[in-house]
Amino acid sequence: MAGFIDEFLKSYGPEVTKQMSNNFNIDQGTVQKLVPQLAPLILAGLKRQKDTRGGDERVDHILNKYGDASVLDNIKDLISNKAQAQDVDPNLGGLLGDAGGLQAAQTLAKRMNIDPSTIMKMIPALAPLVLGALSRKRDTGGAGISGVGSLLDADGDGSILDDVAGFLLKGGASRSRGGGLLGSILGGITRRR
Repeated sequence: MAGFIDEFLKSYGPEVTKQMSNNFNIDQGTVQKLVPQLAPLILAGLKRQKDTRGGDERVDHILNKYGDASVLDNIKDLISNKAQAQDVDPNLGGLLGDAGGLQAAQTLAKRMNIDPSTIMKMIPALAPLVLGALSRKRDTGGAGISGVGSLLDADGDGSILDDVAGFLLKGGASRSRGGGLLGSILGGITRRR
């Protein structure tokens, strides 16, 4: 999973950071720290759908419905439209559980001193880009849907928790499945249907 996020940030990170900063009125340095923490949440939601709702076929369905790779060709307009949207769903229609996006927004807002409502808008702005990049990888990168499914669990143990933890914390506590920041961010994602 971290490999895909690194690849996404390398390919699209500069433009995503610039547009998020401009549209959400947050300095680019803060956005650069925030985006790598939001992207794993979206992937974790997709992994949960894969594990509980039908395997690779479910991931394929979500990517076919929401993962339009063409959005990557016009990041500026997508983020601008999402920033101006009145109706915001930080839980991404249940992809992040019943309250996963809301919990992540509140936790990250405290940690980074940003208004939670801003992060709640950033999640739906980032999600189509992440899903679009996954679709592009599936369709043109030779990965196919099984390749996309396998990258959602980077270490192959079936658990997204430690993969996300390792990416977010990058330290000795990365295998934690419990409390602290990781528990707060992931609790709503991994324990909900």
